[in-house]
Amino acid sequence: MEPQVPESGAVYCSEEDLKNCAGLVMGSPTRFGNMAAPLKYFIDSTSNLWMTGKLVNKPAGVFTATSSLHGGQESTLLSMVLPLIHHGMVYCGIPYTESGLLHTDAGGTPYGASHWSGNSGERSLSEHELKLCQAQGKRIASLALKLAAE
Repeated sequence: MEPQVPESGAVYCSEEDLKNCAGLVMGSPTRFGNMAAPLKYFIDSTSNLWMTGKLVNKPAGVFTATSSLHGGQESTLLSMVLPLIHHGMVYCGIPYTESGLLHTDAGGTPYGASHWSGNSGERSLSEHELKLCQAQGKRIASLALKLAAE
């Protein structure tokens, strides 16, 4: 298991990685209905990208996992969306044309993919959760290709 914050170097992604992405799918476990502190710390360090507009018009989405069904999936997703919107990114949730949103009894929201992992992480991705994750990834990849062609 990797440490929450690496002992040296970038926090799993560098500012340069972020600057050069064509699209972004960013995830975090839920911590009291919010993104985890290491991700917030990293995002807070990206002011230079914000000031130079390096992420403007790039598609982005977010995903999360919670140990309880009502553990703050949607609020965590929204907490991750706000800085991406400030960066000028094009936010991509999951549209209701994805039938899994209407049938899931675990994770999955229009704000982004989510997973209900269970108190000890014993729950695997449900069929609906998996399909919603794939749909969101395909949507962001498709938009990244279209936006890069402009």
